[in-house]
Formats: sequence, C-alpha cells, structure tokens
Amino acid sequence: MDQMMMGAMSKDMMSMPGMQAMDMSVMQACMDACSACEQACTVCSTQMMSCAPACMNCADMCNTMMRAMMRMQGMNPATMMSMLDACMAMCQLTMDECMEHADHSEVCKMCAQACKACMDACMAMKDMMMAMS
Repeated sequence: MDQMMMGAMSKDMMSMPGMQAMDMSVMQACMDACSACEQACTVCSTQMMSCAPACMNCADMCNTMMRAMMRMQGMNPATMMSMLDACMAMCQLTMDECMEHADHSEVCKMCAQACKACMDACMAMKDMMMAMS
C-alpha cells in the first residue's frame, strides 16, 4: 500500500514547481517516523508521568506533519520546512522530557527513541528539500 500511495503522490508532486526532484523514499521514511513517533507518544502519554503533556502534543504534531506530507497540493517548500522545524522542536522537547524517566520506564525510553528517529527523518527531509532549491 505504501508503494501505491507514494506512486500516486509522486504524480501529483511532479506538477508542483520545484518538486520534480523530490526523493519519495526520504518522504516515506519521514512519514513512517512521524507515524511511529505519534504511536509511541500516545502510549507514553498514558503512563501518568510528567512527560505526558509533551507526549500528547508531540503525537498531535507528528500526525499533523504526516498528514501535511500526504497532502502536498498547495504546500510550498518554505511552509513545509517550517513545519519540519516545528516537528523537530516538539520531538526534541518530548525526548528530553522522556529521558528523565528512561532509567525506570521502558515506555519513556521507547518514546524518546521514537522522537529521536522522527527528528532525524524530518532533518533528512528538510535537507533534501534545501538541496532541491
């Protein structure tokens, strides 16, 4: 299904100015990382630790980032890069909060790792977009 979806998105993106060189595998990796982070943060938010509010906000941010990447029509590169920055900032905050509990909570440790992976994937997406401009 991912392959079919990315193929359909790729066709739409080719009609957008400056997006012809988009590496769809980088975009897919970023969407996958956002999805995994959203899920990890949602689980972590139920642990009733002080990181719960950050986890809930991060889950929402990751979901929004993923949905924006799936709906590229009307999105311009500057807006997308700003959203990537916001997602990375939220993941950093959440990772820092969860790391305070990582020694005694496997859930927080998993969440922090998912946040780090999401930040890395968002940075790769942003780097690719900057190289295209």
